[in-house]
Amino acid sequence: MQTNESVTISAEKLEKWVQQVFERYDLPPQDGLTAAHALVKANLRGVDSHGVARVPMYCARLKQRVANPLPVIEVTRVAPPAALVDGDNGLGLVVGHRAMAEAIAIARECGIGLAGVKRSGHYGMAALYILQAVKAGCVGMAFTNASPALPVWGGRTPFLGTSPFAAGAPAGTAPPFVLDMACSIVARGKLKFAAQRGDPIPEGLALDKQGRPTTDGAEAFEGVVLPMGGVKGAGLSMLMDVLSGVFTGAAFGGDVRNPFTGLDGPQHTGHFFMALKADLFMPMDAFEGRMQTLAERVKAQPQAEGVEEILMPGEPEDRNEQARRVQGIPLTPDVVLTLEAEGQRVGVTFPTAACV
Repeated sequence: MQTNESVTISAEKLEKWVQQVFERYDLPPQDGLTAAHALVKANLRGVDSHGVARVPMYCARLKQRVANPLPVIEVTRVAPPAALVDGDNGLGLVVGHRAMAEAIAIARECGIGLAGVKRSGHYGMAALYILQAVKAGCVGMAFTNASPALPVWGGRTPFLGTSPFAAGAPAGTAPPFVLDMACSIVARGKLKFAAQRGDPIPEGLALDKQGRPTTDGAEAFEGVVLPMGGVKGAGLSMLMDVLSGVFTGAAFGGDVRNPFTGLDGPQHTGHFFMALKADLFMPMDAFEGRMQTLAERVKAQPQAEGVEEILMPGEPEDRNEQARRVQGIPLTPDVVLTLEAEGQRVGVTFPTAACV
């Protein structure tokens, strides 16, 4: 399907194709489905930088066997409310799902569940794990470290990860509260898109290899993304490294391998998950009612000039998902070409779609 135009493809077709591709790299069907669902979910929510565009990256790691397609994930209960999860270098998309499931199971037993994870990999959109917890009636938190991309405060070379963190809570019939944000001022995946397309980026987002401010997407991708909020973002990224790396026994302090270029060995990424029963202190209907009241009060606040509507965290993504489930997922030509090429390598035809 060679095209110079964007295309839209249904979530169902896309998920099936991704699953089939992963199975060609020896993932069991259920793990392939878990990974495919994770990536397509990101596209549905409009987080395209963490969606199917990353399929070739995961496949490259599976092909080189620096990501284990058949991990033996070991779970050790280290305390009544806590477990250590050894991901055996499996895809982070699979390991992360298993670890949050363990945190949820412990929360149902103890009211709170913690899961520290070592020997994992890039785990995709952090909101995935929050939505997993929310579906189970839990307040969720998800932290991860990542390969060097940000400088420490005052530095100019990559050391800290973009290290996204996420948190959320159920809200009854309203969209759940879902906060998902990296410690960088912009997602590194967006710089990769800009580099691929030759697009410039705004000032103040990144430095080139020499530590100079740049508006060139390619130079920025090869350099460093700046932390959000300056010293505050750098400090939060370091906290993610403490909780997800130092604390769990995973790689830390600049040792997590880059998922795109670090094909000489496993990433050894670390994660830290927390699940709390939303009805721990009160009945669930009371908790959800209070969350709905909070949302109503937030949305009723006087709007700043130029603002048409105040939205809760996670609400724009929820609206994106509702629309894209009906209209399909839009994919840009460069992404389509890379996915077509990946499919050709393993004999899985990329689904056809009408150009839009």
